Amino acid sequence: MQSASESYPEIREGIRALCEGFPAEYHRKIDEARGYPEDFVDALTREGWMAALIPEAYGGSGLGLTEASVIMEEINRAGGNSGACHGQMYNMNTLIRHGSEEQRQTYLPRIATGELRLQSMGVTEPTTGTDTTKLKTTAVRRGDRYVVNGQKVWISRVQHSDLMILLARTTPVDQVARKSEGLSIFLVDVKEAMRKGMEVRPILNMVNHETNELFFDDLEIPVENLIGEEGKGFKYILTGLNAERTLIAAECIGDGYWFTDRATAYARERRVFDRPIGQNQGVQFPIAEAHIEIEAANLMRYEACRKFDAGLPCGAEANMAKYLAAKASWEAANVCLQTHGGFGFACEYDVERKFRETRLYQVAPISTNLILSYVAEHVLGLPRSF
Repeated sequence: MQSASESYPEIREGIRALCEGFPAEYHRKIDEARGYPEDFVDALTREGWMAALIPEAYGGSGLGLTEASVIMEEINRAGGNSGACHGQMYNMNTLIRHGSEEQRQTYLPRIATGELRLQSMGVTEPTTGTDTTKLKTTAVRRGDRYVVNGQKVWISRVQHSDLMILLARTTPVDQVARKSEGLSIFLVDVKEAMRKGMEVRPILNMVNHETNELFFDDLEIPVENLIGEEGKGFKYILTGLNAERTLIAAECIGDGYWFTDRATAYARERRVFDRPIGQNQGVQFPIAEAHIEIEAANLMRYEACRKFDAGLPCGAEANMAKYLAAKASWEAANVCLQTHGGFGFACEYDVERKFRETRLYQVAPISTNLILSYVAEHVLGLPRSF
């Protein structure tokens, strides 16, 4: 039986070939400099990988989330970090599924060629976190413009993006029947916004992940940049969030395989007391357990992708895939570090860099506790806990 990790061989071979041109030294230097892998993202774009989800009619490959997830997985398995570019993949779904035909014609072909990047999504706020329906950023219509005021936090890649998906409240919460109503999605011209009404403040963090705090002061957005129907934005944004969680699950799976591959190779080669350390069950068993958990998470990833691509509800599967994969990759990271001993802390082995990168996904883009709450309420039917 073919392993799930061996499916889609042409995509895997293509990404691996590209990644060979960006070895560990490249990613290590980018991390040391707290830089952005511009050349790497440009190469992915030139070869069409970043346009995987764009329909062929708009210049893309017309692939599904399943194939996109394999692309993300392979980048991480090769030692890279898809966090530099994955935003374009999941943000794309919001525009493709809910944008007007005019919007798709205007933006998608230019995104496919790399003329434009859609890498950023502005949802999270300092005082609301994942309680999205209580966000305070407002967009008030005045003639042919919406005027935006408010604040966002942990908004990634905005400094390396031309377009941003923005969620804001267009109807006050006390004027809607349900608090999930009255929220709308806009497509923001980032460079124009930075000149007129949007301030960007970088947030330094333990991972070399470009993320920012945004401040909106009477930012004007053209009415034609509203995506879909006014007030329906929360429903639309779930499309992107389910894609995001599934793609990040795939990235964690790629990380997990990277960790177990490295741990296995080191355990074969490292000799202590005249025998390879991998001959000892105390070393073997944790690596084997990590591999088993990654393989299991992989199956849930493919189930979430299958449902998403079929247009079926997939919130439970997307959340569970993200939970299982993030947990498996973090456990594999610990095993890899422990297997390497002191050498695992040396930057030249890349274990510590990947260790930091995969740790993020216990917290973002949705924490493990919130996933457990989601499953308890929406799958098991238990009372809402918050």
